[in-house]
Order: sequence, then structure tokens, then C-alpha cells
Amino acid sequence: TERIYLDTNATAPLWPAVRSAMAAAFEVHGNPSSVHAEGRRARALIEEARADVARLTGAEPGEVVFTGGGTEANNMVLGAGWDTILCAGIEHDCVLAPARASGATIVDLPASRRGVVEVETAERVIAGLGEDAGEVLLALQMANNETGALQPLGEIAAMAREAGIAVHSDAVQAVGKIPVDFAALGIDSMALSAHKIGGPKGVGALIARPDARMAPLLRGGGQERGRRSGTENVIGIAGLGAGAREALAALEDFARLAELRDRLEREIRALAPQAVVIAEDAPRLPNTSCVALPDRRAETLVIALDLAGLAVSSGAACSSGKVARSHVLDAMGLEEAVSAGAIRISLGWQTRNADIDGFLRAFAAIVAETGGDGTQTARSAA
Repeated sequence: TERIYLDTNATAPLWPAVRSAMAAAFEVHGNPSSVHAEGRRARALIEEARADVARLTGAEPGEVVFTGGGTEANNMVLGAGWDTILCAGIEHDCVLAPARASGATIVDLPASRRGVVEVETAERVIAGLGEDAGEVLLALQMANNETGALQPLGEIAAMAREAGIAVHSDAVQAVGKIPVDFAALGIDSMALSAHKIGGPKGVGALIARPDARMAPLLRGGGQERGRRSGTENVIGIAGLGAGAREALAALEDFARLAELRDRLEREIRALAPQAVVIAEDAPRLPNTSCVALPDRRAETLVIALDLAGLAVSSGAACSSGKVARSHVLDAMGLEEAVSAGAIRISLGWQTRNADIDGFLRAFAAIVAETGGDGTQTARSAA
């Protein structure tokens, strides 16, 4: 039986056009820093991809810095020598970890139970900064990877700018799923990753204004205007550019996934009335549903669904091997009974109604059984 993949927020399947673009790039063997014809051909692939990423994100091509992924892009900004960093507990670990390691004073931006840093909360935190705060960075994701909750980034960025605070956004989960306009947001920098938009793993970009503060992690050859040295990953960058083209063309179609997501959540509730849809009252990505069954463990559900031929996850993919509660759901103040049973279902460009049907058939069979830990499921307890 063909498997059903519902873990797009971890990695989106490659677009066929990405595969073709990367295959063609394998034939381009020149070094993009060389001045001969072979080098110029490689350079042309990079600059074409830079323009494609800029179009997808509402940026200028010169603001696109190619990196090894979203994690590297976030680290370049978080490690740039800030005195104070404002960030929320719902951020991805690739923001939280470099913030903690930076030596800066960390000021929490509390998230609400609906998974959002509310504008009033950010206003209060910014107003409470002392005169000794020094150089301040506010790091706020565009969309949460686990719940899909969208943050009021534009409004909060405007307040931060007024206070002389720089703003960086981890936009990894938003780019390619919703329209993103870097210029209109008025932020200083943002990170994206190719494999979240149907491109290859191991390549991404930092979008940064010319005067944005960053700390290059790699020095030596002066590539990417000295912001990211090392011979460019031409094949990966070509794949990122093709993914950006496909994602931009498919943005309107991607919005249709909200209908599939809403149907999924309705029918999950019909099968398991005790199910909790996390962040359902917040603006969300159209493809993301974080659902908890308080009487089941998330890892048990993920394994049962995997055995039934479906791929979903619990928490961030890079933490899925750990049996631990989600730090995102903890930061939202959710009860352990809820956070311990939360799974993430994330749809993608390849998802169709038949995939939702397949999930619901498998889910119905799982909730009809008695849990392996002896707890009663909704149907057996009814």
C-alpha cells in the first residue's frame, strides 16, 4: 500500500522541477568564482536562484545570502554580539540555543495559550526595557512549526523599530506557505530553508537589509559579499531557486489546504470528542494541525500511524527521537495531559482528499482500541 506523507513541516517532498534543476546543475562543473566561461555559467545559476528567492520573499536580490540552511541563517543573526535579545519560548531551538549561547541578556516574550505573542504583551516587554539594555534584537518567528500559529510580526516589528530595536524572524515555516513580503514587514532579517518549500536539504538563505547586523560563521574566500565564505553549493542553490519558483506559483493552490485541514479536524473530533486542536483560535498556516488526545501518548500515536502507513510527527523533527514534552506547548502553558498527547499533521502540495480519507481510516482504528498503557480510548470508554 502506498504510504501517506503528512509531515511537510519537517520536510516537503521535492517538486519534480527541483529534481530537474538539480540534475541540470550537476553538468555545470565550473567554480562560480572563476572568470572563465564555465565559472560564469555556474555564477549565472546562483544569481538566477537569488532572483527567484527574492521574488518569493519580497526582497531585493542583493539582500539574499545563501547559507547551509535555516539554522545557520538564524545563528548568523543571533550570534552578532547583541547586549539584549527578546524572544519567546515558542521559538525553534535553532533560535533559542544561539540566543542562550550568545552571552546576551535574554528577555522572554510570553506566548498566550493560543500560541501567539500578543501585540500588547510585546508592547509591555519593550516598554519595560531599561536604559542599560544596550544593543537589542527582537527575534520573532513568522509561523510556529508545531502549531502553525502565525505571529503578528508586522505590528510588533513596527513597535520595535520605534524603540530602536532590530528585528529578526525565523520565517522557515512561513515562506512558501503564505505570502511573505520582506520589504513590507519592515524587519531587518529573516531565515528560510529550501527543504521546507519542496527544495533540497542542506541549503537555505538569510534575507538581510544591507545594514543588518550579522556575524559570518564562515570566513575565508569572501563569497556572498563576505557574509558567507566558502565555494557555493551550486547544485543545492539551483534546487532552492527552483523550489522558490514552484512555491510562488503554487501559493494560491496551497491556500486550499485550509479546507482539507478543517475537514480533518472536524472528523477527528467526531471520532474522538476529547481531542484538542491546539491554537485553533489563532490565525494559522493553512496546512498545519496540532491535535492532542489527552488519553494517549504522542509517541504511541505516531508509531501506530506509521505502522498503518502514515507519516506524522510529534514536535519538531529534529527532536522527534526524544521522549520529552514539547517546549513550544509548555511555553503556551498547556497542561501535561494535553502536551504529552499532541501530534502534528502537516499537509503539502502533494496532499489530496484521498490522503485525508486514509488518515481518518487509520485514526478511527487507533482510537477504537485500548491504549497499550491500559488507558481507555474515547470509543471503548463510551
